[in-house]
Amino acid sequence: MVLALWVGLSVVVMVLLGLFVFGLRRRLIQRSGGTFDCSLRWDVSDEPDSLGKGWVYGVARYSGDRVDWFRVFSYAPRPRRGLERSAIEVIARRMPEGEEELALLSDSVVLGCLHRGTRLELAMSEDALTGFLAWLEAAPPGQRVNVA
Repeated sequence: MVLALWVGLSVVVMVLLGLFVFGLRRRLIQRSGGTFDCSLRWDVSDEPDSLGKGWVYGVARYSGDRVDWFRVFSYAPRPRRGLERSAIEVIARRMPEGEEELALLSDSVVLGCLHRGTRLELAMSEDALTGFLAWLEAAPPGQRVNVA
């Protein structure tokens, strides 16, 4: 009986500790500012997929001339992807379709991009999209930026 209580208490403590670490990691990512919620779908095919597969929820952070993207449900302290401003080419903008609406946050807008030859999609709120496009267009003189 006592062993079962200790095991149960240990499981509860481990779950709470795991949740605390998720929250602490997100707080540390957001500490420097310039962050926004952003789902990512990497290496997308050319034909649209309305099933909502492949989307990963994350947080993006502006860092100079790049955007660092972190998975939300990860303990990794480093970004999963880094997108350089000079290598991003915006090719499409659309609203989520079909079951994508369930896979993404409400009021998300999907931005189709090319980054060094890899097709990807970013889903973010309208406000975050406005900021992202302004950041892309604010490239230093002499850098090529393609915004559709």
